[in-house]
Amino acid sequence: MSGLVTGEAVALGVQTAKLPTRALAVMVDLVVFWSVYLAVLVGLAVATVGLDEAAAAAVAVAAYVLVLVGVPVAVETLSRGRSPGKLLFGLRVVRDDGGPVRFRQALVRGAVGVFELQASMGVVACVASLVSARGRRLGDVFAGTLVVRERVPVRAAAGRSLPAPPPWLAGHFEGVDLSAVPDGLWLAVRQYLSRTGRLDPAAAWSTGVRLADDLVARSGAPVPQGVHPAAFLAAALAERQSRERAKAGGAPGAGRPSVVVPQGGSPSAAPPPPPSPAHAAAPPGPSAPPATGVPGTAGTGAGAAGAGTAEAPRATGFAPPA
Repeated sequence: MSGLVTGEAVALGVQTAKLPTRALAVMVDLVVFWSVYLAVLVGLAVATVGLDEAAAAAVAVAAYVLVLVGVPVAVETLSRGRSPGKLLFGLRVVRDDGGPVRFRQALVRGAVGVFELQASMGVVACVASLVSARGRRLGDVFAGTLVVRERVPVRAAAGRSLPAPPPWLAGHFEGVDLSAVPDGLWLAVRQYLSRTGRLDPAAAWSTGVRLADDLVARSGAPVPQGVHPAAFLAAALAERQSRERAKAGGAPGAGRPSVVVPQGGSPSAAPPPPPSPAHAAAPPGPSAPPATGVPGTAGTGAGAAGAGTAEAPRATGFAPPA
């Protein structure tokens, strides 16, 4: 397992590619690119029959650089780190921070690979990969890249299935103000949830706990006991997406009523009473507690509504920790 850390300080527990798999992928790449190079040489030999020996040699060198250096660099850049051999064996070249490779990294890997893989017949690359802690050859070291496995074996994927969130977790964020959560944290949560199937179980747990703690610190919603942090983060992300869809729809009264009356909506305290007549019908009946039912002050009414919405998730969300 590699120690990749993204720009959002999320540790990725992806698996680095082993030397035998990388060697097979390189062999496939060399067979493909050398076949193209030989075909180009045959075509150039026919097309440059009338040229002198020096011109023919210059054309051959240009074809070598173009086909065996330029084409692999272009393929690796356009495919985001996947050559024909890597595509066949489920490998990908990524940066040290887990991002996709760009032209600069692909160019460095291709230029060093001419001497490391072809001139030395792969001996230098094998020795460098065996010495490196993460199995990197010299081209990876100079370019700041790493070859990782994209495909997760079926047995590993079956053992990494995350527990499904409890039914009562769906309404856990209904009265929580999520506006204080920055977009960078939501992006990190989305990236983490999209990669949980490829992460090591221990790394998935520790990364999820860190993200959940950060989300709790900004939203104030505690993590229920017995729930996997990935399930907690998935519920929070689903609530945010539902609120974004409701906001984009333009109908404040449609959809889920819990989205319309957030806890942090003090500036819009006047509009919330219309969509909650059912909640307001109960307090007028008993005349004993007039302290909370005074309609003269909008601030106390909003505070009572906020207290009512805050108690419901606490009673339903944390009741079954056993």
